[in-house]
Amino acid sequence: MTLPATPQLPSALLTHSQSALETLVDKAWFQSWSEPMRSQLEYVAGLSQFIVDALVRDDELGALLPDMLQSPERASGYRERLAKLLESSVNEMGGHRVLRQFRNREMVYIAWRDFTQSWALEESLEHLSQLAESMIFEAYRWQYDACCSEWGTPMNARGEAQPMLIIGMGKLGGGELNFSSDIDLIFTYPENGETQGARRSIANAQFFTRLGQRIIKALDQQTFDGFCYRVDMRLRPFGESGPLVMSYAALEDYYQEQGRDWERYAMIKARVMGREMYPEYQELRKMLRPFVFRRYIDFSAIQSLRRMKSMISSEVRRRGLSNNIKLGAGGIREIEFIAQVFQLIRGGREPSLRGRGLLETLQAIDELDLLQCGEVAELQQAYAYLRRLENLLQAMADKQTQTLPDGDLEQLKLATAMGHENWDTLTQHTRQHMANVHKVFEALIGYDEEECGESIAKHFHELWDMADKDDVIDHILQQDLNIVEPESQRSVITRFKQDLAKKTLGPRGREVLNRLMPKVFEAIYQHPDAQFGLPRVLHLLHNIVTRTTYLELLDEHPAALVQLVRLCTASPMISEQLSRYPILLDELIDPQHLYHPIELDAYRSELRDYLARIPEDDMEQQMEALRQFKQICILKIAAADIAGVLPVMKVSDHLTYLAEAIVEAVVHQAWQQMAEKYGEPTHVKDREGKGFAVVGYGKVGGWELGYNSDLDIVFMHDCPASVYTDGKKEIDGRQFYLRLAQRIIHIFSTRTASGILYEVDTRLRPSGASGLLVSPTDAFDEYQHQDAWTWEHQALVRARMIYGDAPLQEAFAATRHDILGLERDPAKLKDDVVKMRIKMRDHLGGKKAGRFMLKQDQGGITDIEFLAQYLVLKESHATPKLTRWSDNVRIFESLMAQGVMEEVDAMAITQAYTTMRDQIHHRNLLNLDADVADDRFVGERQQVTRLWNQWLGEQ
Repeated sequence: MTLPATPQLPSALLTHSQSALETLVDKAWFQSWSEPMRSQLEYVAGLSQFIVDALVRDDELGALLPDMLQSPERASGYRERLAKLLESSVNEMGGHRVLRQFRNREMVYIAWRDFTQSWALEESLEHLSQLAESMIFEAYRWQYDACCSEWGTPMNARGEAQPMLIIGMGKLGGGELNFSSDIDLIFTYPENGETQGARRSIANAQFFTRLGQRIIKALDQQTFDGFCYRVDMRLRPFGESGPLVMSYAALEDYYQEQGRDWERYAMIKARVMGREMYPEYQELRKMLRPFVFRRYIDFSAIQSLRRMKSMISSEVRRRGLSNNIKLGAGGIREIEFIAQVFQLIRGGREPSLRGRGLLETLQAIDELDLLQCGEVAELQQAYAYLRRLENLLQAMADKQTQTLPDGDLEQLKLATAMGHENWDTLTQHTRQHMANVHKVFEALIGYDEEECGESIAKHFHELWDMADKDDVIDHILQQDLNIVEPESQRSVITRFKQDLAKKTLGPRGREVLNRLMPKVFEAIYQHPDAQFGLPRVLHLLHNIVTRTTYLELLDEHPAALVQLVRLCTASPMISEQLSRYPILLDELIDPQHLYHPIELDAYRSELRDYLARIPEDDMEQQMEALRQFKQICILKIAAADIAGVLPVMKVSDHLTYLAEAIVEAVVHQAWQQMAEKYGEPTHVKDREGKGFAVVGYGKVGGWELGYNSDLDIVFMHDCPASVYTDGKKEIDGRQFYLRLAQRIIHIFSTRTASGILYEVDTRLRPSGASGLLVSPTDAFDEYQHQDAWTWEHQALVRARMIYGDAPLQEAFAATRHDILGLERDPAKLKDDVVKMRIKMRDHLGGKKAGRFMLKQDQGGITDIEFLAQYLVLKESHATPKLTRWSDNVRIFESLMAQGVMEEVDAMAITQAYTTMRDQIHHRNLLNLDADVADDRFVGERQQVTRLWNQWLGEQ
């Protein structure tokens, strides 16, 4: 291939070029270059610092480049050449170096041909996209093999090896990547299963999460050789909070049930990298198509795109992005929106509109006569001009920018590269193209109504703008908002604004805040309990105000702001949680999702998925993730509770199932750490499970957890005395279980950035605080039969195993059934129970004059619990079915069913119990103590006291 004639540099750039060449003329390869090559180097060195820097760093590139430039195209050989280079790399560091050098050399080739105008824009975009796809896919293949050698090959239930498919989004998916772009990716795999071929198998989800993390590291990590691409995974389901990798089934469920408008737009360009390798590709595309392209003509897309464009316009104004050829009026993004409108509205009916590339879509729009004559041609010309301008702008220094430069030298470089005589000519052409685009965009999409009109009443703006003027605030509160006594609310508002003056906010933060606060006031004062919501919401904002991202979230998602106000107004507990852990604000974006807690039987699987995105060996992040998962779940449970979606019994069920899932995850984490250090006790090698159990007492044992409940738990194992572990550092098996329990308590109680997980109380174990932390099952049985006090048998009524494998489940159930079914001396049992109740009431009850303590005072919840325990211990020897349940409500149902208690009495005490528990739940939400005025619950207390006196005598 003959090199094209080299354009001439203006004199100002010639001096700049000669200065750059001084760093290259002494290179050995420079002397071997032909005169035409040197002439071209002089030209591009005056325009691109990136090319100069690459040649300075990489002598081998200088030797290779002349031959590279003789080839009219290189994209078809990318994959094969890169695969060979990666095969020869001896370790991960070597592979990273191969990837970075390969990328830099091919980018120099692309930039060189861009600056010398020796190919068309389409060829440049194709090479950029093919290069990225080749690097992504070959990095995947390299790391897939490495992961399989470590953890085995992921298989489905039929024993078929499972690949991971990498979906390229945006310009990468459309085959129109720009020079210095991020790459937006989504990872997925066909089916769940486990790995095969390694010493220990792991779940496919875990394998692919680790694989995905390695691929991101291979491409994104900054090393001595630079990096390949900034990898952005935020387009995946649930964004940054979602699992890194999802199965086809999970992906389909998400897009069918929760997919949002912007995800439809993003998915138009989705393309599987290296897709010809996979028969599974067609299955995935077929699955996603109904989500993207509706069967009917979908005009709702226009309003959605209007809202998106309005948000982008706000971002442009907020960040001061003037002269931005992508996001500005008439920029590349508006051309993309125009194409997407037709794809989304008509793509379900018109196959020609389902293409990923923008230029092919514009061609289809023209052929279908969907725009006026000449408009498509104007869009095509503008797109070609602006994309070439964008590529050259980025190739000057390999920087991700779409903003035209301010400096004279950079302006001259860009004008010269574009073939213009001067900067004024370039700006004139640019403005004309952008004006042509914006005219079409405005006619087709227009503006969001909210963007044009005043959506927030004037007085809410004034309430914020005039927050330092007491008389003005009083007038607005009284006259406009009808607040009878405005002084306290005025002081909250003025103090909030005064406190903000002490914060370091920066221009972006202040601008967002000024736009957000009128919306905040509007949301607060639309609520009937604004006097409670105002201080709580402002306190929360004060805590997060320096984190502009959260302010922007509330500004850009009105529904999230409404939910924030609603929840904070209803519950100071929730407002404090949100203030302390603002990551929870993300949960407010989707109200439908917020008010529907996880299904009871799904907590374990949801938690496993949540933890799967974090490396198992990153203990700190695993512990943090456990706490975040708990907070997110409790927020959803409390939101549903406040909304009246969940009755009190269901609230406790959710809190209990959540705790059980967390206990299982904590045991798993602790076991992994212990096994890594000591190996595993040999008696569990040939069986399922860990030979370990966690018994829940009290509220967790009775499915009656509240928002602030501790966990009363006891640890058990079935390890024979002669067993040892099989690790390099061998220890006695029972010592292993002791250390396991200590590690579990550590994971629960360590305070991280997100607080502690649960307060854990293990004092109900045999012999209390002085006894063994972990009891062998036979020792537990012996203690319960020979040494336990009556109150310990009472506690056993409300006990159940919340984690453990089958042999321990059976052993505990047998012990509990035997103990509860013992025939007891009725007089001694009654005396023991009454004495213990009196002791508790003397110690804990009657502490507040004129107040009824819902739990400890006479006629309260503890009386009900003691009565249930007493009747189970008294009657179970004759009616063994009474031992089945550990929660009070079903105990009273059993007592009624077995004829021990009259139906009217069982119903009355159950109603008293649930009513008082409901009150405690709601007082927890309000951060109030569990006591009420003495004239409350009089009827319920009388019923409880009557039944206590009937069975246990006068109190």
